[in-house]
Amino acid sequence: MNIGCKIIYDITRPDPALVAKFRGLPVANIDDCMNRIAAVDSAIRPMNKAPLLGTAFTIRLPEGDNLMFHKAMDMAAPGDVVVIDAGGATNRAIFGELMLTYCHTRGIAGVVVDGAIRDVGAISQMDIPVYARGISPNGPYKNGPGEINVPVVIGGKIVFPGDIVVGDEDGLLIVRPENAEEIIRSVLTLNKKEKDIMDNILEKGTYIRPWVDDKLREISCEF
Repeated sequence: MNIGCKIIYDITRPDPALVAKFRGLPVANIDDCMNRIAAVDSAIRPMNKAPLLGTAFTIRLPEGDNLMFHKAMDMAAPGDVVVIDAGGATNRAIFGELMLTYCHTRGIAGVVVDGAIRDVGAISQMDIPVYARGISPNGPYKNGPGEINVPVVIGGKIVFPGDIVVGDEDGLLIVRPENAEEIIRSVLTLNKKEKDIMDNILEKGTYIRPWVDDKLREISCEF
């Protein structure tokens, strides 16, 4: 047994039709419907404008080493989002344009790394979504160890293989498949509520919020 060096080939993925229901839903509204505590650390930010949606294919790497990512690129299925726990280290890039292009040709839906990337100029123009904590020109080592398809931590949130990963320009979050349908229903209700509020603002110039004065009275604010 080599502790910390393990590859799991088979994972349970949710129905693609369930994943697709999240397409176009604002991450901010999803987060609101998850008690506003679901988003990963805001330091992990989008590196281009491509929206992110797919199924988590997880990797845990030593800081600054991408051996297991090279293996994972050949294993991940179309529609997977490769989610890399690189320990938050940003002194060495885990991947750049070449590896990302290969992922794109294989139908991988995006890459998230709690670590650094490089070739950001090229990546910023690509239509495969990338989220990263930092940028560095320093290249990675390729010595291992590492683990594939185990639970990982990304920006303070636990990610299991097969989780649903959703991201837009505001950030990203992780949804457990068993909670997905309930969250989708809540988000659609919230979207309708916000549309009605926006219509009222634009058509009548009013934004009715009785809770503001209620809260001020509750905290004994002096008027």
